[in-house]
Amino acid sequence: MTSVPPPVLELSADQARRIALRAQGFLGAPDRRGGVPGVLRSLGAVQLDTISVLARSHELVPYARLGALGRRAVDEAYWSGGRSFEYWSHAACVLPVEEWPHFAFRRRAYRSRPHWHHDLPDGAYGTVIAQLRAEGPLTATELGGAKNGGEWWDWSASKVAVERALMYGEVVCTERRGWKRVYDLAERAIPDSVLHDDLDDTECLRRLVALAGRSLGVGTRTDIADYHRLKAEQFDAVVADSGLVPVSVRGWTKPAWAHPEALASEPRGRHRTTLLSPFDSLIWERARTERIFGFTHRLEAYVPRPKRVHGYFAMPLLAGGRLRGRVDPAREGTTLVARQVSLDGGKSVAPMAEALVEAASWVGCTDVRLERVDAPELREPLMAEIARALRPRPSVSAGRSAT
Repeated sequence: MTSVPPPVLELSADQARRIALRAQGFLGAPDRRGGVPGVLRSLGAVQLDTISVLARSHELVPYARLGALGRRAVDEAYWSGGRSFEYWSHAACVLPVEEWPHFAFRRRAYRSRPHWHHDLPDGAYGTVIAQLRAEGPLTATELGGAKNGGEWWDWSASKVAVERALMYGEVVCTERRGWKRVYDLAERAIPDSVLHDDLDDTECLRRLVALAGRSLGVGTRTDIADYHRLKAEQFDAVVADSGLVPVSVRGWTKPAWAHPEALASEPRGRHRTTLLSPFDSLIWERARTERIFGFTHRLEAYVPRPKRVHGYFAMPLLAGGRLRGRVDPAREGTTLVARQVSLDGGKSVAPMAEALVEAASWVGCTDVRLERVDAPELREPLMAEIARALRPRPSVSAGRSAT
């Protein structure tokens, strides 16, 4: 790690927490006029994932910040009007279209690799490009089929080719149909004003570090680099020219940087009470989540069932600017099922009830059913709060599990 300049000021751990919440859109009045595009620009990246429980993660992210939005409107806000594109950032993410030039360094890196993941028959790449030029936009199925009939990664030649073209930047995903990517040529789908790879690698990295710092508000080297999956040495090479301000945070053992906008005013305002997707950028980095909130978060969807502690898709509860519990939800018809609820004491009961009922309403459920509550003594108070919040809807019903 390169030498770090002395911090220009010291922040308390509480200030850092509130700065992070404001930067991520959870403190202060929500920007309803900016809507989903405003959330995307502010966050800089919204992670995509195939798992859908209450909703897909890219829908849960703006919901957590703006409240109950029409789910169709969320998808339209991402993929209509050339506002965004999909690419590898923190993971597979939706990104504001203005960030297209910033990922030129990554596109160049992929182009320099003759092979990745799969072999490609001669001529397959050119055939896909020609078909998109003549017929696009098209799904992988329309391009000739996505799979060869084997296991998950047994892609067809056309699927390999079009995904390689996406990595190279010759093709983009313009929308999703039933969760299938719809591909088109970048030259048609990306506005001319940003359709270029003119930025050198250093400038791409400098801009991404600055944007990650703005989206986080304050963070360590690892926090900021991880936001767009940069290497530590890439961060080191550009942070001095990024505009981020070196700070120290009481209780943090490593140096930190803050965005000047985050330091311009004291973070104040109303806290949002909501359930968070496990893929929400507020809690992407486990060490950061533990450092800021004292909360250990782990997605257990890929953990064998007997080894799960909190459930398949446990969603943390954000209330009062703190992470105060979690719930593993499911849907059965018009009932939201809280399969497992964990609460941080009795003060978390009312916020959890509020968050559950709001989420149920958003996904078209009229009832909430509790199954397991980790603290049995909080089960009845939570049921009562949910029933109160549901009125005049049907009242909460108890599940078969008694604990």
